Amino acid sequence: MLDAAKHGIVEFIESMAKADHDLLWSTDNYKRGIFSYAILHRKQIVFQLIYNLNGRKDIIKYRIDVFGNNLLHLAAHLGPSSDVNDRAGAALQMQREFQWFKAVEEVVSLKCKEARNDDGKKPRELFTETHKELVKEGEKWAKQAAKSFALVGILITTVMFAAAFTVPGGNNQNTGVPIFLDYDVFTTFLVADAISLFTSATSVLIFIWILTSRFAEKDFLKRIPFKLLAGLGFLFLSVASMMVAFCAALGVVLNHYWAYKRLFIGGAILGSIPVFVLVPSQLRLIYEILLYTLSNPIRRGSN
Repeated sequence: MLDAAKHGIVEFIESMAKADHDLLWSTDNYKRGIFSYAILHRKQIVFQLIYNLNGRKDIIKYRIDVFGNNLLHLAAHLGPSSDVNDRAGAALQMQREFQWFKAVEEVVSLKCKEARNDDGKKPRELFTETHKELVKEGEKWAKQAAKSFALVGILITTVMFAAAFTVPGGNNQNTGVPIFLDYDVFTTFLVADAISLFTSATSVLIFIWILTSRFAEKDFLKRIPFKLLAGLGFLFLSVASMMVAFCAALGVVLNHYWAYKRLFIGGAILGSIPVFVLVPSQLRLIYEILLYTLSNPIRRGSN
């Protein structure tokens, strides 16, 4: 049973529990049971069996091992590298660790939250100690990502700001009004340029916000991931709008020369490449932020 919990073989545990329910309470020489193993080895599906326990559930809440550790102390230890590295980036890895701690905290009794183990440490104190390096790595990763994305945003802002004053087709020498102002495709260019300019500037501000943010343990739970998600969202929108503005500019210039239709189509296709490169490259990051930040997957019913 304990080996099954260690490796996350929940089917074996359930079948054995049906045969003999008392097997759920089996322990090793350190007085650690299947839920202790599930927490230490970060086996989510095994841990969630605790929500279905009846009768003797309180025994689990108060159980301690030979070192004076309750379940929350065990959750405070850094998870195995195979689990920690399962998410993209150290910041999201830290998020997963904190989600485990919060999920176990909701299960144990209030007394366990303030209990000290044989080393005289409370669960939260132990969590801070064991995750000190991961917090530093998470901060470094988040700041590096923010710097990289901010650089892209700054480049887009610069280009789109310049494009707003050097419109395709030029201006009337007498009035200064754009020559193609009455064309619908020119309106598309102006709108796309404005959207790209303001969304890229917004993304830069968000990434600067990340760079100047504090990086406490609890900030990795929602605050930092949501900031990254917002910054990436505005950045993607700015890139897409920039490509629309580029295609519209081609349409304005070649409006009376549809003999160059192939050139326009080719330019539009090439202009779409940055979107198709940027989005897939960051798709996993966006997916994980959305999936794991909106709800805690460790809790029951959050799968």
